[in-house]
Amino acid sequence: MAGTAPPAVPWSNWAGNQQGSATTILRPRSTVEVAEAVRAARAAGGRIRVAGSGHSFTAVALADDRRMDLADLDTGVRVDAERRLVTVPAGMTLHALNDLLARHGLALPNLGDIDAQTVAGAISTGTHGTGAAYGCLSTFVEAVTLVTGTGEVLRCSAEEHPDVLAAARVSLGALGVLVEVTLRCVDAFVLHAHERPAPLDAVLAEVPDLVEAHDHVEFYWFPYTARVQVKTNDRVPADDRPLSRLRGWLDDDFLANTVFAGACRLGRAVPGLAPTISAISARALTERRYTGRSDTVFCTPRRVRFVEMEYGLPRAALGEALGALRRIVDGLPFRVLFPVEVRFTAADDIWLSHGYGRDSVYLAIHQYVGMPYEPYFSAFEQVAAGLGGRPHWGKLHWRDAATLAPAYPRWADFRAVRDRLDPDRVFTNPHLTRVLGA
Repeated sequence: MAGTAPPAVPWSNWAGNQQGSATTILRPRSTVEVAEAVRAARAAGGRIRVAGSGHSFTAVALADDRRMDLADLDTGVRVDAERRLVTVPAGMTLHALNDLLARHGLALPNLGDIDAQTVAGAISTGTHGTGAAYGCLSTFVEAVTLVTGTGEVLRCSAEEHPDVLAAARVSLGALGVLVEVTLRCVDAFVLHAHERPAPLDAVLAEVPDLVEAHDHVEFYWFPYTARVQVKTNDRVPADDRPLSRLRGWLDDDFLANTVFAGACRLGRAVPGLAPTISAISARALTERRYTGRSDTVFCTPRRVRFVEMEYGLPRAALGEALGALRRIVDGLPFRVLFPVEVRFTAADDIWLSHGYGRDSVYLAIHQYVGMPYEPYFSAFEQVAAGLGGRPHWGKLHWRDAATLAPAYPRWADFRAVRDRLDPDRVFTNPHLTRVLGA
C-alpha cells in the first residue's frame, strides 16, 4: 500500500539492555556496495549504524533507520608473515581472527577476556585487555580502510591520512564504515597462567610490584568480602603444562558459568543471600597454574548475562577508587552479585582512547541481568569522574559531550575530522549525539 512505512526489524545487544528497530537491513558484500549504500542514505537524508556482535552495553550501535551488518563483507585476507601484518575484513570476529593468526604462526600481542566482538567493534570502542606494557587493541592497528559519510573510500595509515587514522582507531563508528583493518601482530606465543585467591589489602599493597613483574595482571574483588582472585599471565617458551580438559570444564564452564548462573538466579530471587554467595564464590575459585596458546588463555567463555560500567583512571587512583566503591556497595539498598574486575594498561596516543596520554587502571563493575544497577553505577561514576576517569565507550555511563571533552586533549581534533568526513551526520544516532555532540 502506498505510503505504508516499512516494517521495523528488531535488534538486541548481547546483554539485552539495548533494543532497536531499524527499517532497513544492509548486508553489503563488498566495499563498493558499502559506498553505494552510504551515498544512497545520504541522498535520502537517512542514517546508518553498523552493528557488530552486540557486545557493547551502550546504545552506540542502535539504528532507527538503516542498520548495516558486515558479516558478509569480503575484502579478502592478506597475511604478511615476515612483516607480521595481517589485513582482514572489519566484520571478522576476534575468534576467527585468532584462529587465522594461529595458522600462520602469529598472534595479537594482547586480548580482552572475550573474543566474540568483531574487529571493527572491538577497536571502535577501545576494547582492551590488561598488561602494563600494552594499550588497548586499537594500538595494534597499522591501517584502516573506511567509507566516509560522503561515500568516499579512504585508505588511512601513517603515510596516508594520518590524522584520520589517529581518529579512526577509536571512533565509535562516527567517522565512517570500517571495511578493512590492518593489524600488527607478533609471533605466536604461549602463556603461563597463575590464578590464586588472596586478601584484598595484601594485593593492593603489592600492585606496583605485581604489575611490574608480570606481563599481564588483573584481579577480581568479591563484594562484601576482603578477598580477591588474582590472575597473572606471562610468556613462556613451551606449552608444557596444559590445562586438562576436565579441569578446564570444571572451572571455566561448570563453576564460572553453570554454577555461577544458578547462584546469580538465587541471589536475584533472595537478595539477602548475596553476601554469602559472594563469600562462597571467593572461596570456590582455588589456585591453578597452566599453559596454553595465548588467545585461549586470554579469552574465556562468558554465558552469564550482565550489564557493565567500566572506567579508566590514573593508576595512582586505584586505592581511593576501590575504597569508595566498597563503601558504595555496602550502602546500596540492593545487593551486588558480580565481582569487580581490575585491569591495567599502558598509555597510548589515540585521540579518543581511554588510555590517551597516561598509564591506566580500569575498574569494571557489573550487575546480573534483571537486578537494579543504576544507583550503583551512577554513584561509582561520580567517584570515577572526580578522579579524572574516562568511561569505556562500550560500557554503560551517563557522561555527555560537555563533560567528556575536557577529559580528552585531542577532542577538538576528533570533532574536526568528523565534521570533514561525515558533514551530514549519516553515521549518528541519539547516543552519539549525546556523547560526541550535535
